[in-house]
Order: sequence, then C-alpha cells, then structure tokens
Amino acid sequence: MKELAEMSLEELWQLFPIVLREHSPEYRQWFEEEHTDLAAIWGKSAPRISHIGSTAVPGLIAKPTVDILLELGGEIDPQEVIDRTSRAGWTPMSGAARRPLGLSFNKGYTPTGFAQKVFHLHVRPPGDHDELYFRDYLIEHPDTARDYERLKQSLRERFEHNRDAYTENKTDFIRSVTARARSLYPGRHTPSADEVRGSFS
Repeated sequence: MKELAEMSLEELWQLFPIVLREHSPEYRQWFEEEHTDLAAIWGKSAPRISHIGSTAVPGLIAKPTVDILLELGGEIDPQEVIDRTSRAGWTPMSGAARRPLGLSFNKGYTPTGFAQKVFHLHVRPPGDHDELYFRDYLIEHPDTARDYERLKQSLRERFEHNRDAYTENKTDFIRSVTARARSLYPGRHTPSADEVRGSFS
C-alpha cells in the first residue's frame, strides 16, 4: 500500500473525494477537543482559536472536515510552528517557514481514506481572519447560507475528484460575502495590541 506522500495528486483526489453531508452537532465537540489541545501547546501565543468553515454554521451541508483557525501572535519562528504542530500529530499541507505565517495542516487523512474525524488547521497571524466574517454572515443570514449550500452541491457534482477546482470555483462567492460581512460588522474581529504581540507561555 502506498503512503500518502508517494501518491500523485490524481490518486489523492480519488482517495479523498468531495463529500457533502448534513450538519452534525458533533462538529462543535470535535472542535472543542482540538481547541483544548492547541491551547495547551501554544498558551498565550494563541490569542484566538476559532471554529471556521461550513461545519461552524449550524444546519449547513458541509464536507465532514472541521476547519480551525489558529492565530499566533508575537515573533514566533515559523519553523518552530511547523515542528511543534507536527509533533502534536498534525501533517503539514501547505505553506513555508517564513513570515507572515501562512501554514496549513491536517489530521484524518490515511492511506485507506478518511478517518472518522478529519481536521484542517490554518495558522495565521492575528488579524488574518476573513473566515470569521464569512462564518458570521452565513450564521446570521440563512438565505445566503442556502445559496452557498446550493453552490457547493453543484460544484460537488462537477468536481467530486478535483479538490482544487472545487475550491477555486467557490472563491468569488466567498470574497463577495466576506466583503459584505466586513462592511456590516466593522471591527468585530479586530485583535487587540496584546493579541497581536502575544508571548510564549
């Protein structure tokens, strides 16, 4: 059996197709479990750890993958972020060891397919958090959430085995809604000076 690192992109897309499921209240519990672990690892350096993505929107059909935004403040060495996060059981997905932080990790991808629980972790500096505005807007505007749901279902039919195309074709919708949300909620998620500064604990 091939290890994931040995598979081509096409093989990975076949093994991990786009799957959409009804919302589950378990997603919040999954997030809370990982939140506890991440908070223990990063302490005061992580002023905010947020549940983002479609699984954070009650009632919304979603890929059964819990997305987490980890905002890290201070002058944290990006390579240390990669090393410490990897030691905690996360697999690096994308991003390089440079500032500003822009790293992605996952849990739950195995050589035989998805595990029971699947996560994506997005590591950014405080303030790089458009996803929070998008999440809030969908929660507070159910009609827009339904529009997003219909878009995802149509894209899933076209790009079940092409994750890049599936993601790319959601971009315009997400940008439009995020801009609307930032206008509607000015400053809602702006970090404080202490959060931006942060410190290792």
